[in-house]
Amino acid sequence: MTTPVSYQRHADIGVIAIDNPPVNALGQAVRQGLMEAVIRGSEDSEARVLVLVARGRTFIAGADIREFGKPPQAPILPEVIATFEASGKPIVAVLHGTALGGGLEVALGCQLRVALPGTKVGLPEVKLGLLPGAGGTQRLPRLTGVEAALDLITSGRFADAEEALALGIVDAVVDADDPLEVGLAVARDVLAGKLTPRVTGELPPPSADPAAIERYRTQLKSEVPELYSPFRCVEAIALSSEGSLVDGLRRERELFFACMDSPQRAGLIHAFFAARAPHKVPDAGEAAALTRLALLGTHPLFERLRSKAERAGIELTAAPDANTQACLVTPGADSACPEACLKIAVLTPEAAQELDTAAADLALVLADSSMAELVALRASAEQQQAVANALKALRLPVVVSRQGSLLASLAKAAGDDAANPRAAMEAASLMLAERGWAYRESDIDLLAIEALGYPRYLGGPHRQASQAVGGEHAS
Repeated sequence: MTTPVSYQRHADIGVIAIDNPPVNALGQAVRQGLMEAVIRGSEDSEARVLVLVARGRTFIAGADIREFGKPPQAPILPEVIATFEASGKPIVAVLHGTALGGGLEVALGCQLRVALPGTKVGLPEVKLGLLPGAGGTQRLPRLTGVEAALDLITSGRFADAEEALALGIVDAVVDADDPLEVGLAVARDVLAGKLTPRVTGELPPPSADPAAIERYRTQLKSEVPELYSPFRCVEAIALSSEGSLVDGLRRERELFFACMDSPQRAGLIHAFFAARAPHKVPDAGEAAALTRLALLGTHPLFERLRSKAERAGIELTAAPDANTQACLVTPGADSACPEACLKIAVLTPEAAQELDTAAADLALVLADSSMAELVALRASAEQQQAVANALKALRLPVVVSRQGSLLASLAKAAGDDAANPRAAMEAASLMLAERGWAYRESDIDLLAIEALGYPRYLGGPHRQASQAVGGEHAS
């Protein structure tokens, strides 16, 4: 059985390498492997410096989503990071791609961090109704100061390598392509005394900044008063200035579990999973994306598609020819779509309320957002998947459905009850699920959130309505 974490020594440098594709997520096997590798490196009498690298296209992109909602398995991430930070030998972390969430927290537990160009770092847990629960709210402020930590953690935004260097999150940005080569070179600089490692948790607490704390609280009350986790993030960051690291980590963990118990966390996680693959048509197989499309008529979407076409390897024309596979047709378009091509009617939600299954093979329904719905009318599952794949390649997020438009029905319900559009969408979502238009009930939720502004933290109208019917009222 292969392990996702290995240890090898290069002369007097021990190398810990993570190889857990596709994004080196911090599943239990990775956490266990990291713990064992650090202990092995610490006990290796010939290793003087340790290097942490990840193989593939990225460093550690965060937690393993397959573990979401399940009981934690030992070792938990705070224990792994504590082992890193307590290492008697300096550990150099080499970041590339993304170092997000727990991935950045692991790097903060190392004694020196370098990044390759193009690297992005961040603690985006707030977007899932959580806060960084493995030391992020306590170690990051020791490097960046309180205000920068508030900015990054309460927004969940990513910082590029240059900003991370300016903020003190990384110690250097090295213009190279090979993380291992960079790690070995930096480790040699450490041995030569050119670089001085630091234990993040042993740095002085950041200066208290009550003005910044109050400013962010006020801003959050104004912008997202209904949310729970951003305010817990502020509370945790404030603690980083007030006492020992041990006390801060303990309180951070308490706040983390308070967020875990919040209904908002469950709603946001539901929305997260709903967005994983909404373009997939069940039982369609691996249909190849269409590569030759005609755009008939005028629509703001068309310019957006044209800007992405070359990179996607898709040919877009203003009129069909012998090679055209499908036509996107706006109402009143001058050109006709040949019978041999798939006809895709481009419609507003209002125009899609009564779909004519004889008029087109598919309907592409667009509200004033980046999310679209692709409805199969008379197209096969394989044909719908081929079109959906092409739209995804053109960077248009799309939800697939069948027979009738989920988006049109939700929009109509919200418009008909302007005084309480949320309740109207919840009632409509149950009707839509019964009709069978949705391949997945979570697709109803995703469209309502992304296209119609239904609150993300509630998880979507169908989730809310289902819980209400089952007696589990979410807040």
